[in-house]
Amino acid sequence: MRISALEGRRVAIWGLGREGRAALTLLRSRLPAQALTVFCSVEESASLQGDAAITVCVDAPGVDTLAAFEIVIKSPGISPYHAPAPEAAVRGVQFTSGTALWFAEWQSWPDRPKVAVITGSKGKSTTTALVTHLLRAGGHRVLLAGNIGLPLLETIDDLAKADFCVIELSSYQTGDAFRPDVALLLNLYPEHLDWHGSVDAYYDDKCRLLTQADPRVALAPLHSPDVAARVGQVAGLRDLSQQAWHVHAGRIVRNGQPVLDCADLPLPGAHNARNLCAALAVIDALGVNATDLLPAVRTFRPLPHRLQTLGDAEGIRCVNDSISTTPHASLAALAHFAESTVALLVGGYDRGLDWSDFVVAMGQQPSRAIIGIGAQGARIIDALRAAAVNAELHSVADLPAAVAVGRHCLARAPVNGERVLLLSPGAPSFGAYRDYAERGRHFAALNGFDPTRTGQIDGLGLA
Repeated sequence: MRISALEGRRVAIWGLGREGRAALTLLRSRLPAQALTVFCSVEESASLQGDAAITVCVDAPGVDTLAAFEIVIKSPGISPYHAPAPEAAVRGVQFTSGTALWFAEWQSWPDRPKVAVITGSKGKSTTTALVTHLLRAGGHRVLLAGNIGLPLLETIDDLAKADFCVIELSSYQTGDAFRPDVALLLNLYPEHLDWHGSVDAYYDDKCRLLTQADPRVALAPLHSPDVAARVGQVAGLRDLSQQAWHVHAGRIVRNGQPVLDCADLPLPGAHNARNLCAALAVIDALGVNATDLLPAVRTFRPLPHRLQTLGDAEGIRCVNDSISTTPHASLAALAHFAESTVALLVGGYDRGLDWSDFVVAMGQQPSRAIIGIGAQGARIIDALRAAAVNAELHSVADLPAAVAVGRHCLARAPVNGERVLLLSPGAPSFGAYRDYAERGRHFAALNGFDPTRTGQIDGLGLA
């Protein structure tokens, strides 16, 4: 559905976060006479006062309220699986999104730029940024947007100027993509179960980027049974493990030939070397020679809040991995510091994820100390104690207490190599913080670093 198709229809916008605001701004620009209803919070409604064409509702809509509209532009965080959305859909309400509107507009361009869409439970932002950085290093004009931090609808006017669009989508958005040139699924791990309702539903929704979007080229790791079972029959599918790029013996190799030492990468961790290989496979699939662009990876700036070294404070290296929102992400972070003495801070909003693999891993290679934050952190620590994990285990109320306890544990540790205070919580920040970035900034401040220098993601939009 193109934006022009909304004209004269009964249209509502549900949710006024950044995605909802982008939709509202574009509709007011393209269809200035269009009457709109906006469902949002009291705080969000303050910015809408004085526009006679907008009706503001600060109460959560029910089925009857939604059924009064033909089309509802829904923010990504509102689940279609939870009432009243399914009931409203049965009554004929057509739900759409900023992502779906953007893809419809892109499809209408006669000389449109090529589009690569990237998703995955871990590593999607870094991989998306890597593809963008390398293409730009090759002299191409690239639009970077999506879940990485810039709503797609804010970029509509730049489409005609771009050679490529590189887009990150979350599991909330993958079903709204349509016919990208390249679609990449990096991996699947349980996440967002509160939104999707179950692990299977989450995996199915994540895979919709390949199974329903009809990409020209689809890339996925078919060595994963969960991935293979869902996408194995997709047309145009290429197995990531069978592509030219791999990590072997500490080097990036192409077709078996070493081309770059992983030690030369500005990205910590073996998982990031694999992300780079996936990014190179995407570039090849877009028709650009990735080998020519690879040297430019040395100038890539790692994204904030992703294994971000803030610096040393009193002999302790402080690492901000606040983006970590699954237990598997925390394990990947710990693997990078396997030779260090680590105090790990875990816990946050409890989405019902299974921490049993984490507990088993800690039994095999424990940290110096593991500090659980809040109610979820306490449950993690209880499970570690029940498994007799050989580490200092502490439960605390909040992040300031966790930092204090972690630093105390490390201060008492024998000086034998590097000491690391690692925030890799394995859970979202909801409740305590607005988002993972605010949590990361607070961690920086608590350790004496300037929180503003944790930084924003560079290069969003067209460049």
